[in-house]
Amino acid sequence: MKLTTLCYIEKDDKYLMLHRVKKENDLNKDKWIGVGGKFEAGETPEECLLREVKEETGLTLTSYKFRGIITFISDEWGYEYMHLFTADAYEGELPEQNMRDCKEGELVWVPKNEIEQLKLWEGDRIFLRLLNERDEFFSLKLRYEGEKMIESVLYDD
Repeated sequence: MKLTTLCYIEKDDKYLMLHRVKKENDLNKDKWIGVGGKFEAGETPEECLLREVKEETGLTLTSYKFRGIITFISDEWGYEYMHLFTADAYEGELPEQNMRDCKEGELVWVPKNEIEQLKLWEGDRIFLRLLNERDEFFSLKLRYEGEKMIESVLYDD
């Protein structure tokens, strides 16, 4: 079982998206996702979030919100509990062309209304919609067979 974080950094009605095009044997190859990664031993979700964002973007988050927990179940890659965050303030700068290379791909500011056109996981479309439609914390279970989502269950109050 993996423990991970994922963050969507917001600016000017855009999200900072990572186009995963660089890592070998990448489960997310050619997909667009937020920034984040795996917990290190002893880390809290917040510590993992801050470290991963700094490593991948060079930015230091100064305002962020824990938005949800996503439970992934897959016949190919096992189980993952992903801690989902959004952030709306940070210190540091990305290059002016709104792109920065990182070891996993290219970072691009993408208008929120254009994200649906990107190559995304099916489940990512669901939680991105939830991030835009509500402020309440949520829990979402996503079950995959290969790259096909076969079940999604939203748990909320």
